[in-house]
Amino acid sequence: MTVAEIGLGLQSDKRAGDYARLARRAEEHGFDVLSVFGDLMYQPPIFPLLEMAAATRRVRLGPACLNPYSAAPYEIAGQVAALDLASHGRAYLGLARGTWLGAVGIAQPRPLTALAEAVKVIHLLLAGDRDGFEGEMFRLAPGTALRYAVHRPRPPLLLGAWGPKGAALAGRIADELKVGGSANPAMVPVIRERVARGAAEVGRDPGEVGLVFGAVTVVDRDGAAARARARTEVAMYLAVVADLDPTAHVPADLLAGVKELVDAGRHEEAGRLIPGDLLDLFAFSGDPEHVAAQAQALIDAGVRRVEFGTPHGLTDDGGVELLGTAVLPLLDRSPGAAADGA
Repeated sequence: MTVAEIGLGLQSDKRAGDYARLARRAEEHGFDVLSVFGDLMYQPPIFPLLEMAAATRRVRLGPACLNPYSAAPYEIAGQVAALDLASHGRAYLGLARGTWLGAVGIAQPRPLTALAEAVKVIHLLLAGDRDGFEGEMFRLAPGTALRYAVHRPRPPLLLGAWGPKGAALAGRIADELKVGGSANPAMVPVIRERVARGAAEVGRDPGEVGLVFGAVTVVDRDGAAARARARTEVAMYLAVVADLDPTAHVPADLLAGVKELVDAGRHEEAGRLIPGDLLDLFAFSGDPEHVAAQAQALIDAGVRRVEFGTPHGLTDDGGVELLGTAVLPLLDRSPGAAADGA
Protein backbone atom coordinates (compact mmCIF):
# COMPACT_ATOMS: atom_id res chain seq x y z
CA MET A 1 0.00 0.00 0.00
CA THR A 2 1.32 3.46 -0.93
CA VAL A 3 1.57 5.75 2.08
CA ALA A 4 1.44 9.47 1.40
CA GLU A 5 4.48 11.49 2.42
CA ILE A 6 4.38 14.82 4.21
CA GLY A 7 6.97 17.41 3.29
CA LEU A 8 8.12 20.77 4.53
CA GLY A 9 9.09 23.44 2.01
CA LEU A 10 11.49 26.15 3.16
CA GLN A 11 12.31 29.51 1.65
CA SER A 12 16.07 30.13 1.51
CA ASP A 13 16.03 33.40 3.41
CA LYS A 14 17.31 32.31 6.81
CA ARG A 15 20.58 32.57 8.72
CA ALA A 16 23.17 29.84 8.97
CA GLY A 17 22.09 27.50 11.76
CA ASP A 18 18.37 28.15 11.34
CA TYR A 19 18.04 25.45 8.69
CA ALA A 20 19.70 22.78 10.81
CA ARG A 21 17.48 23.58 13.78
CA LEU A 22 14.27 23.47 11.76
CA ALA A 23 15.37 20.33 9.94
CA ARG A 24 16.09 18.45 13.18
CA ARG A 25 12.69 19.37 14.58
CA ALA A 26 10.93 18.39 11.35
CA GLU A 27 12.64 15.00 11.31
CA GLU A 28 11.81 14.40 14.98
CA HIS A 29 8.15 15.19 14.27
CA GLY A 30 7.97 12.65 11.44
CA PHE A 31 8.19 14.73 8.26
CA ASP A 32 9.39 12.65 5.31
CA VAL A 33 10.87 15.24 2.94
CA LEU A 34 12.51 18.65 3.28
CA SER A 35 12.56 20.89 0.21
CA VAL A 36 14.24 24.25 -0.31
CA PHE A 37 12.76 26.60 -2.88
CA GLY A 38 14.94 27.96 -5.67
CA ASP A 39 13.18 31.31 -5.98
CA LEU A 40 14.82 34.25 -7.73
CA MET A 41 17.17 36.39 -5.58
CA TYR A 42 17.08 34.12 -2.54
CA GLN A 43 20.05 32.08 -1.31
CA PRO A 44 20.98 29.18 -3.62
CA PRO A 45 19.23 26.06 -2.27
CA ILE A 46 22.45 24.05 -2.02
CA PHE A 47 23.59 26.01 1.06
CA PRO A 48 20.57 25.26 3.28
CA LEU A 49 20.27 21.73 1.88
CA LEU A 50 23.83 20.82 2.85
CA GLU A 51 23.29 22.27 6.31
CA MET A 52 20.12 20.23 6.72
CA ALA A 53 21.77 17.08 5.39
CA ALA A 54 24.36 17.28 8.16
CA ALA A 55 21.66 17.77 10.80
CA THR A 56 19.39 14.86 9.79
CA ARG A 57 19.60 11.12 9.23
CA ARG A 58 16.30 10.01 7.66
CA VAL A 59 14.45 12.67 5.66
CA ARG A 60 14.83 13.06 1.91
CA LEU A 61 16.13 16.43 0.74
CA GLY A 62 16.11 18.39 -2.47
CA PRO A 63 15.69 21.71 -4.29
CA ALA A 64 12.23 22.59 -5.55
CA CYS A 65 13.29 23.65 -8.04
CA LEU A 66 16.45 24.43 -10.01
CA ASN A 67 16.22 25.50 -13.66
CA PRO A 68 18.46 24.88 -16.70
CA TYR A 69 18.60 28.55 -17.69
CA SER A 70 20.34 30.10 -14.68
CA ALA A 71 22.41 26.96 -13.94
CA ALA A 72 23.98 24.77 -16.63
CA PRO A 73 23.11 21.07 -16.52
CA TYR A 74 26.66 20.10 -15.55
CA GLU A 75 26.45 22.47 -12.56
CA ILE A 76 23.06 21.04 -11.55
CA ALA A 77 24.55 17.54 -11.79
CA GLY A 78 27.33 18.64 -9.45
CA GLN A 79 24.94 20.11 -6.93
CA VAL A 80 22.71 17.05 -6.71
CA ALA A 81 25.80 14.81 -6.55
CA ALA A 82 27.16 16.89 -3.66
CA LEU A 83 23.85 16.74 -1.79
CA ASP A 84 23.55 12.99 -2.36
CA LEU A 85 27.05 12.44 -1.01
CA ALA A 86 26.46 14.67 2.00
CA SER A 87 23.13 12.99 2.83
CA HIS A 88 24.30 9.42 2.09
CA GLY A 89 21.77 8.88 -0.67
CA ARG A 90 18.80 10.95 0.49
CA ALA A 91 18.82 13.61 -2.24
CA TYR A 92 16.23 14.24 -4.92
CA LEU A 93 16.58 16.62 -7.85
CA GLY A 94 13.85 19.16 -8.56
CA LEU A 95 13.77 20.92 -11.94
CA ALA A 96 11.40 23.48 -13.44
CA ARG A 97 11.48 26.09 -16.18
CA GLY A 98 11.91 28.89 -13.60
CA THR A 99 9.94 32.08 -13.04
CA TRP A 100 10.65 35.80 -13.30
CA LEU A 101 14.07 35.25 -14.90
CA GLY A 102 13.44 38.16 -17.24
CA ALA A 103 14.22 40.40 -14.27
CA VAL A 104 17.86 39.33 -14.51
CA GLY A 105 18.01 39.27 -18.31
CA ILE A 106 17.68 35.52 -18.82
CA ALA A 107 15.46 34.32 -21.66
CA GLN A 108 13.66 30.98 -21.39
CA PRO A 109 13.27 29.60 -24.92
CA ARG A 110 11.77 26.16 -25.57
CA PRO A 111 11.31 25.15 -21.93
CA LEU A 112 10.22 21.56 -22.56
CA THR A 113 13.27 20.90 -24.74
CA ALA A 114 15.51 22.62 -22.20
CA LEU A 115 14.18 20.50 -19.34
CA ALA A 116 14.27 17.20 -21.23
CA GLU A 117 17.80 17.76 -22.51
CA ALA A 118 19.04 19.00 -19.13
CA VAL A 119 17.77 15.79 -17.53
CA LYS A 120 19.55 13.76 -20.22
CA VAL A 121 22.86 15.56 -19.64
CA ILE A 122 22.56 15.29 -15.85
CA HIS A 123 21.84 11.57 -16.00
CA LEU A 124 24.73 10.92 -18.42
CA LEU A 125 27.15 12.77 -16.15
CA LEU A 126 25.98 11.05 -12.97
CA ALA A 127 26.15 7.65 -14.68
CA GLY A 128 29.72 8.26 -15.89
CA ASP A 129 28.68 7.84 -19.53
CA ARG A 130 31.44 9.30 -21.76
CA ASP A 131 29.71 8.87 -25.13
CA GLY A 132 28.70 12.51 -25.31
CA PHE A 133 25.39 14.14 -26.20
CA GLU A 134 24.40 16.47 -29.03
CA GLY A 135 21.07 18.11 -28.31
CA GLU A 136 19.26 21.13 -29.66
CA MET A 137 20.08 23.26 -26.61
CA PHE A 138 22.75 21.40 -24.64
CA ARG A 139 25.69 19.20 -25.52
CA LEU A 140 28.40 17.07 -23.95
CA ALA A 141 31.55 16.47 -25.96
CA PRO A 142 32.56 12.79 -26.12
CA GLY A 143 34.81 11.95 -23.19
CA THR A 144 33.35 14.64 -20.93
CA ALA A 145 32.82 13.25 -17.43
CA LEU A 146 32.67 14.27 -13.80
CA ARG A 147 36.03 14.08 -12.08
CA TYR A 148 34.76 12.77 -8.77
CA ALA A 149 32.80 9.82 -7.44
CA VAL A 150 29.02 10.08 -7.06
CA HIS A 151 26.83 8.28 -4.55
CA ARG A 152 24.07 7.28 -6.98
CA PRO A 153 23.81 7.50 -10.76
CA ARG A 154 20.18 8.61 -10.66
CA PRO A 155 18.64 10.34 -7.63
CA PRO A 156 14.84 10.67 -7.93
CA LEU A 157 13.72 13.37 -10.37
CA LEU A 158 10.92 15.82 -9.60
CA LEU A 159 9.61 18.19 -12.26
CA GLY A 160 7.65 21.28 -11.32
CA ALA A 161 4.78 22.08 -13.71
CA TRP A 162 1.06 22.87 -13.95
CA GLY A 163 0.36 22.75 -17.66
CA PRO A 164 -0.54 19.81 -19.94
CA LYS A 165 2.81 19.72 -21.73
CA GLY A 166 4.92 19.95 -18.58
CA ALA A 167 2.83 17.29 -16.86
CA ALA A 168 3.12 15.03 -19.90
CA LEU A 169 6.90 15.43 -19.82
CA ALA A 170 6.83 14.35 -16.18
CA GLY A 171 4.80 11.33 -17.26
CA ARG A 172 7.60 10.38 -19.64
CA ILE A 173 10.71 10.99 -17.52
CA ALA A 174 10.05 11.99 -13.89
CA ASP A 175 9.55 10.20 -10.59
CA GLU A 176 7.43 13.04 -9.18
CA LEU A 177 5.51 16.04 -10.46
CA LYS A 178 5.07 19.03 -8.19
CA VAL A 179 2.14 21.40 -8.57
CA GLY A 180 3.43 24.38 -6.62
CA GLY A 181 1.00 26.86 -5.16
CA SER A 182 -2.04 24.57 -5.06
CA ALA A 183 -3.98 23.05 -2.18
CA ASN A 184 -6.92 22.18 -4.44
CA PRO A 185 -7.99 18.51 -4.51
CA ALA A 186 -10.07 19.15 -7.65
CA MET A 187 -6.81 19.66 -9.56
CA VAL A 188 -5.53 16.16 -8.72
CA PRO A 189 -7.51 14.25 -11.40
CA VAL A 190 -6.74 17.00 -13.93
CA ILE A 191 -3.01 16.66 -13.34
CA ARG A 192 -3.18 12.88 -13.18
CA GLU A 193 -4.84 12.77 -16.62
CA ARG A 194 -2.14 15.05 -18.04
CA VAL A 195 0.60 12.86 -16.61
CA ALA A 196 -1.10 9.77 -18.03
CA ARG A 197 -0.89 11.17 -21.56
CA GLY A 198 2.86 11.44 -21.36
CA ALA A 199 3.26 8.07 -19.66
CA ALA A 200 1.23 6.41 -22.44
CA GLU A 201 3.64 7.75 -25.07
CA VAL A 202 6.47 5.68 -23.58
CA GLY A 203 4.41 2.72 -22.37
CA ARG A 204 4.77 3.67 -18.74
CA ASP A 205 2.39 3.15 -15.83
CA PRO A 206 1.27 6.68 -14.83
CA GLY A 207 1.06 5.51 -11.23
CA GLU A 208 4.87 5.49 -11.19
CA VAL A 209 4.78 9.30 -11.09
CA GLY A 210 3.95 10.61 -7.64
CA LEU A 211 1.97 13.84 -7.46
CA VAL A 212 3.20 16.49 -5.05
CA PHE A 213 0.94 19.39 -4.12
CA GLY A 214 2.39 22.22 -2.06
CA ALA A 215 1.40 25.74 -1.09
CA VAL A 216 1.83 28.58 1.35
CA THR A 217 1.07 27.31 4.84
CA VAL A 218 0.18 29.31 7.93
CA VAL A 219 -1.09 27.37 10.95
CA ASP A 220 -1.81 28.78 14.39
CA ARG A 221 -4.16 28.12 17.29
CA ASP A 222 -5.59 31.52 16.36
CA GLY A 223 -7.03 30.39 13.05
CA ALA A 224 -8.21 33.85 12.03
CA ALA A 225 -4.73 35.32 12.48
CA ALA A 226 -3.26 32.46 10.47
CA ARG A 227 -5.68 32.99 7.60
CA ALA A 228 -5.05 36.75 7.58
CA ARG A 229 -1.32 36.12 7.22
CA ALA A 230 -1.95 33.53 4.51
CA ARG A 231 -4.08 35.97 2.53
CA THR A 232 -1.19 38.43 2.45
CA GLU A 233 1.24 35.71 1.33
CA VAL A 234 -1.09 34.30 -1.35
CA ALA A 235 -1.90 37.70 -2.81
CA MET A 236 1.64 37.96 -4.18
CA TYR A 237 1.25 34.99 -6.51
CA LEU A 238 -2.50 34.54 -6.97
CA ALA A 239 -2.48 36.29 -10.33
CA VAL A 240 0.12 33.79 -11.57
CA VAL A 241 -1.35 30.51 -10.35
CA ALA A 242 -5.08 31.24 -10.55
CA ASP A 243 -5.04 31.20 -14.34
CA LEU A 244 -3.31 27.80 -14.26
CA ASP A 245 -6.17 26.12 -12.37
CA PRO A 246 -9.10 25.41 -14.72
CA THR A 247 -11.27 24.31 -11.80
CA ALA A 248 -10.92 27.48 -9.70
CA HIS A 249 -13.07 29.91 -11.76
CA VAL A 250 -11.56 33.04 -10.17
CA PRO A 251 -13.47 36.20 -11.17
CA ALA A 252 -11.42 38.41 -13.49
CA ASP A 253 -12.27 41.58 -11.58
CA LEU A 254 -11.07 40.00 -8.33
CA LEU A 255 -7.75 39.02 -9.90
CA ALA A 256 -7.34 42.48 -11.40
CA GLY A 257 -7.99 44.11 -8.03
CA VAL A 258 -5.52 41.86 -6.22
CA LYS A 259 -2.84 42.44 -8.85
CA GLU A 260 -3.30 46.21 -8.79
CA LEU A 261 -2.84 46.35 -5.02
CA VAL A 262 0.14 43.97 -5.07
CA ASP A 263 1.83 46.03 -7.77
CA ALA A 264 1.35 49.06 -5.52
CA GLY A 265 2.98 47.22 -2.61
CA ARG A 266 -0.31 47.03 -0.65
CA HIS A 267 -0.19 43.29 0.01
CA GLU A 268 -2.37 43.19 3.11
CA GLU A 269 -5.14 45.09 1.35
CA ALA A 270 -4.82 42.75 -1.62
CA GLY A 271 -5.09 39.74 0.66
CA ARG A 272 -8.29 41.04 2.24
CA LEU A 273 -9.97 40.78 -1.17
CA ILE A 274 -9.47 36.99 -1.24
CA PRO A 275 -12.55 35.11 0.04
CA GLY A 276 -12.12 32.09 2.29
CA ASP A 277 -13.16 29.45 -0.23
CA LEU A 278 -10.64 30.79 -2.76
CA LEU A 279 -7.92 31.00 -0.12
CA ASP A 280 -8.37 27.28 0.58
CA LEU A 281 -7.55 26.44 -3.05
CA PHE A 282 -4.13 28.13 -2.92
CA ALA A 283 -2.97 27.89 0.70
CA PHE A 284 -3.11 25.71 3.79
CA SER A 285 -4.19 28.06 6.55
CA GLY A 286 -6.07 28.28 9.81
CA ASP A 287 -6.06 26.25 12.99
CA PRO A 288 -4.48 22.77 13.02
CA GLU A 289 -7.78 20.99 12.43
CA HIS A 290 -8.55 23.05 9.33
CA VAL A 291 -5.06 22.61 7.87
CA ALA A 292 -5.19 18.86 8.55
CA ALA A 293 -8.56 18.63 6.79
CA GLN A 294 -7.14 20.39 3.74
CA ALA A 295 -4.15 18.06 3.59
CA GLN A 296 -6.36 15.02 4.11
CA ALA A 297 -8.53 16.01 1.16
CA LEU A 298 -5.45 15.97 -1.07
CA ILE A 299 -4.31 12.61 0.28
CA ASP A 300 -7.78 11.19 -0.28
CA ALA A 301 -7.66 12.50 -3.86
CA GLY A 302 -4.49 10.51 -4.53
CA VAL A 303 -1.62 12.91 -3.89
CA ARG A 304 1.58 11.07 -3.03
CA ARG A 305 3.08 13.98 -1.09
CA VAL A 306 1.63 17.07 0.57
CA GLU A 307 4.20 19.82 1.06
CA PHE A 308 3.59 22.55 3.63
CA GLY A 309 5.35 25.66 2.36
CA THR A 310 6.76 28.80 3.90
CA PRO A 311 6.04 30.59 6.25
CA HIS A 312 4.43 27.61 8.12
CA GLY A 313 3.12 29.73 10.98
CA LEU A 314 3.16 33.18 12.48
CA THR A 315 6.79 32.31 13.30
CA ASP A 316 9.04 29.73 11.61
CA ASP A 317 9.60 27.61 14.69
CA GLY A 318 6.04 27.91 15.93
CA GLY A 319 4.65 26.81 12.59
CA VAL A 320 6.92 23.78 12.27
CA GLU A 321 6.18 22.78 15.85
CA LEU A 322 2.43 23.04 15.39
CA LEU A 323 2.47 21.19 12.07
CA GLY A 324 4.46 18.40 13.68
CA THR A 325 2.55 18.09 16.92
CA ALA A 326 -1.02 19.06 15.99
CA VAL A 327 -1.45 18.51 12.22
CA LEU A 328 0.53 15.39 11.33
CA PRO A 329 -1.10 13.24 14.06
CA LEU A 330 -4.52 13.95 12.51
CA LEU A 331 -3.60 12.63 9.06
CA ASP A 332 -4.44 9.20 7.66
CA ARG A 333 -1.80 8.78 4.98
CA SER A 334 -3.14 5.64 3.31
CA PRO A 335 -6.35 6.63 1.42
CA GLY A 336 -4.58 7.68 -1.79
CA ALA A 337 -3.00 4.29 -2.38
CA ALA A 338 -5.42 3.15 -5.07
CA ALA A 339 -5.13 6.41 -6.99
CA ASP A 340 -1.35 6.05 -7.01
CA GLY A 341 -1.55 2.69 -8.70
CA ALA A 342 -0.57 0.60 -5.68
